Amino acid sequence: MRIVHVSDCYAPRVGGIESQVEDLAAHQVQRGHAVHVLTATAAEAGTESTVGRYRESVTQASGVRLHRMASPMTFGLPVHPRGRALVRRALQVLDPDVVHVHAGVVSPFAYDGARAARALGLPVALTWHCMLDGVEPLLALGSRAMGWRQAPVALSAVSGVAAERVAAALGRTDVSVVPNGLDLTPWRAVAARGERPPSGSGPLRVVATQRLAPRKRAVPLVRTVIEAAEQLGPDGAGRPRIHLTVAGGGPAEHGVRTEVASAGAEEVVTVLGRVPRPTLPTLYRDQDVFLTSSTLEAFGIAALEARAAGLAVVAQAGTGVSEFVEDGREGFLVRGDEAATQALVRLAEDREQLAGIRSHNSSEPPPMSWADVIGRAERVYARAREAVGLPGSG
Repeated sequence: MRIVHVSDCYAPRVGGIESQVEDLAAHQVQRGHAVHVLTATAAEAGTESTVGRYRESVTQASGVRLHRMASPMTFGLPVHPRGRALVRRALQVLDPDVVHVHAGVVSPFAYDGARAARALGLPVALTWHCMLDGVEPLLALGSRAMGWRQAPVALSAVSGVAAERVAAALGRTDVSVVPNGLDLTPWRAVAARGERPPSGSGPLRVVATQRLAPRKRAVPLVRTVIEAAEQLGPDGAGRPRIHLTVAGGGPAEHGVRTEVASAGAEEVVTVLGRVPRPTLPTLYRDQDVFLTSSTLEAFGIAALEARAAGLAVVAQAGTGVSEFVEDGREGFLVRGDEAATQALVRLAEDREQLAGIRSHNSSEPPPMSWADVIGRAERVYARAREAVGLPGSG
């Protein structure tokens, strides 16, 4: 099968649409598919190219054929003033069996790709990687104006809660779930090592791995742990009974560091900055709990990685984390920051419960292996082809 992915962004990062599209495409190549990616993201400055960092077609080491369609007019940002025409021309040349469009809250290039593919009568699979809270009315208006409510496309989202928003906005009942995937091997290796100190010794070790952005609520996350430290009080040696390690960079990093300094919580919180994704299993090996405060988490790939590594997970209820965390079994799904604080205090004080959650997560892998995810994606592709009158398999 010839598969073309269309994504605004395509650059290695910790989590997000970018890494998921990259990993999905690479695993599809391994299964024998011919895979192309169209993106409006410019290559990093200094990248060697015969055309330049804005326009290039290269074959990656994974075998994925990457086509960059960035514009210097937008300084390489993932939007192109002629995006729809460029995608249309590329699709006419590539003649794919299916076009898989990956959309976020604001995805102009992805939507250009969906419209171009639909105009050509190609099978279209459209996946949302976001929560549509706050933009549902706008999407509803746009879908009615452009005829997406009855369009012959296969719709999906990365979690059940995200799919509910898409279905409500588009007035459709055929939105399926194609979750994010994960290569479980490095994370399960960490879960099997069991090198942490015995239950009850040392502080509760909490880790948060995320892009430090206001939407992810990075500063409230730090406050949650500082409040837990205050409620727990120091141990017999005067040291904090909980410690948070924050891995990630972004626009809220300064605010996070300022919050730590102003609270005098340098012993409670360590901010590492951006950490390369391949080193995260090593970081998780020395942690007990993964914490996220995001209330708009469509899936939560970082939480899934931590869950696969055997950590207990504390996350907000009503988010995509509920796809692989059941409250009280793999961790806690809470409502609000105060409830998150109480969950951390509970785990710090009840080490038997923590050990039970950790043991379960270490012995039971989450059901998001790439084999499962690709199987779900192929079923969506079959729906997309059948919607335009073609056989389900390419």
